[in-house]
Amino acid sequence: MGEERAYWLAWSQVSGVGPVLLRRLQQHFGSLSQAWKASPARLREIEGIGFHTLEKLVQQRSRLHPEQLLIKHQQENSHFWTPADADYPRLLLETPSPPPILYYRGEVEPQENLGQKPLVGIVGTRQPSEYGIRWTRRISTALAKNGFTVVSGMAEGIDTESHIATIKAGGRTIAVLGTGVDVIYPPKNRDLYQQILTAGLVISEYPAKTPPDRTHFPRRNRIIAGLSRAILVMEAPLKSGALITATYANDFGRDIYALPGRLDDQPSQGCLKLLNQGASLIVREIDELLTMLGAVPQLDVVEGSSASEQLSLPILSSEMQRVIDAIASETLPFDFIVQQTGMAAGLVSSALLQLELMGLVSQLPGMRYQKS
Repeated sequence: MGEERAYWLAWSQVSGVGPVLLRRLQQHFGSLSQAWKASPARLREIEGIGFHTLEKLVQQRSRLHPEQLLIKHQQENSHFWTPADADYPRLLLETPSPPPILYYRGEVEPQENLGQKPLVGIVGTRQPSEYGIRWTRRISTALAKNGFTVVSGMAEGIDTESHIATIKAGGRTIAVLGTGVDVIYPPKNRDLYQQILTAGLVISEYPAKTPPDRTHFPRRNRIIAGLSRAILVMEAPLKSGALITATYANDFGRDIYALPGRLDDQPSQGCLKLLNQGASLIVREIDELLTMLGAVPQLDVVEGSSASEQLSLPILSSEMQRVIDAIASETLPFDFIVQQTGMAAGLVSSALLQLELMGLVSQLPGMRYQKS
């Protein structure tokens, strides 16, 4: 196992050989040590290794000595896992592109790595609204008090709020960085970084002293998704990196939840897109969300309130307010709602869809609607 560890490291230093190709090499040869010793002709059999890649691979391989490389690397990076290590996170290992090297700092919890303790990812915009901040804090607190580990990226905004709330609630949190584990980014999170080291882990696929790079952060999102059983997207505009995390989560077979927002709120457009694509709604009762995530509901999970406290509704647009005001306690047909509001049918249909996504209205057979 120690020998194989050295070869995971050595292969990771070969340019043009990424996580997916490494997985193919391991599966084809049975081990990366055997792949290292394979002839160029046998390496050429692997999908993804063309002539030019093979030429560079053979040249670089001849200059590397795995055992020596491991000794030197351990001097500069004292804590890291490879897929050959028993402590490598199991859920992440099951994904198509697990990092060949996963560096970490902090307090390791074996149950997390073995998949015996549930991890939930919370992601979102760097510029959240008060609504997004409020519910990120409440949901993070509830997860922490119900035994979940919260995973996020230590970025500004939603990520930072989820880490802080989890720590305040006495829970564990994991920050996945796009830098080396010894590089604090953004710098303003220096105090948070130190708190995470005592209340969880900081992990990265990048070695020590790696500075921030814009290409690193989208890639690290696959690690957040791979570690987590479910991803909660709290607020996200259409170009948010949180949607990249959700895409990875979907590819990995993880559950995706999104916080509903107003139809005309820019920070909520990504969440609305996810809901339209089949993501689950973050429901108005926290204990119901916990049940869906696999927890045993407990009372008093949110400071000063019970677990069944209902979600405070965002301010509705004028169109949505007119529609919901028109719907009485009994079931109403679509045409009657149009007549009552005096609005165009298209506007009514759009407002009803949004209200339904927010859990405020339910559609029944025959294009009939009622308040939820």
